[in-house]
Parts: sequence; C-alpha cells; structure tokens
Amino acid sequence: MAKRDYYEVLGVAKSADEKEIKKAYRKVAMKFHPDRNPDDKAAEDKFKEAAEAYEVLSDADKKARYDRYGHAGMGQGGFGGGGGHMNMEDIFSQFGDIFGGGGGGGSPFESFFGGGGGRTRSRGQKGANLRIKVALTLEDIENGVTKKIKVKKQVGCNNCGGSGAKDSNSLTNCNTCGGSGYVRQIKSTFLGQMQTTAVCPGCSGSGQSITAKCGECKGVGSKLDSEMIELEIPAGVEDGMQLSMRGKGNAGKNGGPNGDLLINIEVKNHDAFSRDGMNIVYDLFLNFADAALGTSVEVPTLSGKVKIKVPPGTQAGKIFRLRGKGLPSVQSYGKGDQLINVNIWTPKQLNSEEKEMMEKLRSMPNFKPDPGISEKGFFERMKDYFN
Repeated sequence: MAKRDYYEVLGVAKSADEKEIKKAYRKVAMKFHPDRNPDDKAAEDKFKEAAEAYEVLSDADKKARYDRYGHAGMGQGGFGGGGGHMNMEDIFSQFGDIFGGGGGGGSPFESFFGGGGGRTRSRGQKGANLRIKVALTLEDIENGVTKKIKVKKQVGCNNCGGSGAKDSNSLTNCNTCGGSGYVRQIKSTFLGQMQTTAVCPGCSGSGQSITAKCGECKGVGSKLDSEMIELEIPAGVEDGMQLSMRGKGNAGKNGGPNGDLLINIEVKNHDAFSRDGMNIVYDLFLNFADAALGTSVEVPTLSGKVKIKVPPGTQAGKIFRLRGKGLPSVQSYGKGDQLINVNIWTPKQLNSEEKEMMEKLRSMPNFKPDPGISEKGFFERMKDYFN
C-alpha cells in the first residue's frame, strides 16, 4: 500500500515550522497511543505512521530531501527516515523526550498519558551512525540497482547479547535510577519550576549496573566486525543525495538501538554522456559532407544504440531530442530525454588533393556563410532545446 503524505499524516501544511510540526505530532500520538487504544492494530499502525512522519519532518535535512523527492528520496526497503520499519522501541527511544513528564519507573510516555499500559521499558544508548559513499554509473541510476557492500562497524557481542555483563547474575538495578533508565530533574525557569525526564547518566538508560564484565567485549556490549549489507538504491538518484538504512549503523550500548547507515551517492563520469537533471547529453560529431548532404547515424543511449536521421544542411549546434531516453525522476514522475548536440568535425590535416577540393568549394556561392546565420541559428537552437 502506498505511503500517505507525511504532512497529511500530521495534518499540517508544507509551510509548517518546527513548533507546529511538534504540536501536531503530540496531538496525533495522544489520539492513537497504544495505552489509550489497547489491542487496536489500526491505532497502533497510525501511531507508528505519525512517528515516522515526525522523524522526517522534524529533521531539517530529511525534511528538505522529502520536500524535493517525496517518499522516493527517503528510499525504499528500509531507506530513509522511517522506511516503514519503525517499531515501538524505536518510537519510544527517539521521541519520548518531546512529551516531557517522567516518573513511575517507566518511559516518559507513561507519565504523559497517565500510565495504564503497565509499560516498563529500559533503553541503553543508541549506537553511532555510519557514513559510506557509493559510486554509481548512469546505467545504475536509470533502472535502480542492488549493491552488496561490506561495512566495518561495531556489532553486538554474541557472548553477552549486548548487555556487557558476564552473565545474568552480573546485572543489578542501577542505584541512580532504581532500574527505570530515567531520572527526574527539577529546573527553574522564568515560569517557575519545571519537572523533566532525562536518560539516567549512571546506566545510559539501560536501568542496570554491571558487577562483572563480559570477558569478550570487556563490558562494552559490542565489538568491531564486518557485515555484508545489501543496498537497494532507487532509480533516478542524484549526485550528493543521501539515503539511510535504519538500524544498520553501529550497535547500541547496554542494549540500546543500533545507529543508522547513511549512504552518500556519488555519480561516476560517463565516457559518452553528461547529465543535465533528468536529461542526458550526447555530443555527435559529423563530417562536413554528412552535415551538408544528410545521413543516418547510430548513436548510443543508456538502453542501447538507436539510429537517427540527420537532414541535409544540418548546422553545428543543432540539438536532436530522443524523448524518454533520459533518466527517471526519483519520484517516479516520468523520464527525461536524450539531447544530441551536433558538432561538425574539421580535419586537422589535408593532402594536396583534399586541399584543392576545399579551395574549389570555398569559392562557390553556396559555401559562403550567411551573415545572419549566427543569430538565427542561436534562436533556432534555443527553440529546439526548450520544445
């Protein structure tokens, strides 16, 4: 099923600022929160949908990418700021702080919504994001591509399951937070004293203290290793675009969620084509005789060779257009064209016979340039380019 527009999900206009987006998210999250809608799968899906929308629209970079490319810019199959793979752990981990409150030994959501769900959730520290660069050809970009890349990163320790402890008996409730993973703080503001909830500094939100460390990871809960990751890169991406894969970054600390893998797109130079947005440009070199008499020539495209007709009297700078032979939009809004720019090839060296022939041609009336051809040709080329 197609994703709904993120602005529609939160009920805000595209021009909404950070404050309006945050307020709208609170409203939707309150309405569909699982504690208020127990055993309601539809409400839970809307709660996740709102969290995904907020994650993108509350981040300036992701919002700008979404405004430009839509859901395709967020990626597919797990790419982007959500990608359809958000779970409750992600949501409570990343968005609990906007609701404030605290206490009761649970997540900030519990105190905000008045409890009722019996949810007690500890969380460790989220792992760091990873950045990699992926080089693509124009052929890759035309149809999209799947690439397998080996990434070095911190992965969860198999010996301790990421807890950092020697065994289950080596874990006790944190003395600072009493096992909740959160501490309440009282801050004085010009409005008076305000109570907020923060991740416990003593246990980084895990709610537990380690009495004996894991011998393999030395209590860290992760170790450096390699993972083969399959990247599904959508068609139409551009140089400099950034995609992301949720949870494919470094392992979290003390059982916290993994970071994300950020993929920066780099487009390789092509031997035959250059790129102009969704269009690709090809320089066709004709000899003088073919341009004057007309001919048929084969030109390459991203999907194979095609034959085009060159009419008699074709001038240098003439642009032929092959409709739909360019690159697709990353938002699936059609394809660009291939623009064929005509150049007249001039030989650098002539033998005596060729020189004699050229001298004869130069003296003939039809081979003398029209004084107005430059301006006329310029406007004709502009008309051909934009039509």
